[in-house]
Amino acid sequence: MERNQSQRMIGESSALSDVFDQVSQVAPLNRPILVVGERGTGKELIAERLHYLSSRWEGPFLKVNCGAISEALLDADLFGYEPGAFTGANKVNKGRFERADEGTLFLDELGNMSAQLQEKLLRVIEYGEFERLGGQKTLKVNVRIIAATNEHLPALAATGKFREDLLDRLAFDVITLPPLRSREDDIMRLAEHFAVSMSTELGWQVFPGFTAEVQEQLRKHPFYGNVRELKNIVERSVYRWGNAELEIAELVIDPFDSLWSPKGKHLQSSTNKAATIDSTIGFSEQVARYEVQLLKQALDQNDQHQGKASEALGLTYHQFRSQLRKHGIIGKDKL
Repeated sequence: MERNQSQRMIGESSALSDVFDQVSQVAPLNRPILVVGERGTGKELIAERLHYLSSRWEGPFLKVNCGAISEALLDADLFGYEPGAFTGANKVNKGRFERADEGTLFLDELGNMSAQLQEKLLRVIEYGEFERLGGQKTLKVNVRIIAATNEHLPALAATGKFREDLLDRLAFDVITLPPLRSREDDIMRLAEHFAVSMSTELGWQVFPGFTAEVQEQLRKHPFYGNVRELKNIVERSVYRWGNAELEIAELVIDPFDSLWSPKGKHLQSSTNKAATIDSTIGFSEQVARYEVQLLKQALDQNDQHQGKASEALGLTYHQFRSQLRKHGIIGKDKL
């Protein structure tokens, strides 16, 4: 991989600046590093930054998702195999550890690694030694490990699901990435970056901008998918808007949101059944009761998760919270 900034992390918030300072400080040290954060926060980009700021920057930078393939395939992928190791293995195959020699190996979703592979990984970290699958010769490599997870590894270790000795070796230092909702100053900077890129892809001369209402909606959205979710929302909204002359005035947050989707039909039929006319009270009161019913139903169907409930109703997080306050479902002290 070439040393470039095409996949740089964008942002100037204090929370992200603190992360960059920590990365710059620990990158030159030849030690394993653990990168922790929610999905979509940029763990792989931090791993790249650690590699290219280290003395290994001219060496290989390889990466593997430990949760994407089975244990047997991951074993062969990491450590390689000899002829006859399994059916179809008819030649020597070098694993990622061999190919990453004198460089860096990024292990994503480390919490999904099996106990057997954790033991082999511990040996590589401690001694730089391993054997290929089906082999008997001990090989030595000089590889820096950067691991990433969105799991709480100390909790997994406490329940026996992750080796405590491996956690000790990996956690020379832990870089914890802030979620996007804690980087409010970066949201619009990122949104405009993604919007400009999509405008260019669409062949527009310029990006027409966002309306003030859309900007406010972006700032208030919880972004549980973080930067990845923001990128999808912005790019989807720009291309669906389809007008290079007018400011983007509508966000397409949920691409599944449709009256014709299975979820939409279910919600529509279930709410229709619950909506009955009560001639003993006025129209406004009946509407208010129906709104309360919708709000509570959305919360119940999303495990009381207000962000997901707001999306289910097609509301922004801010609008949903306002409705909860309006109907007394939550009080001002909980906002």
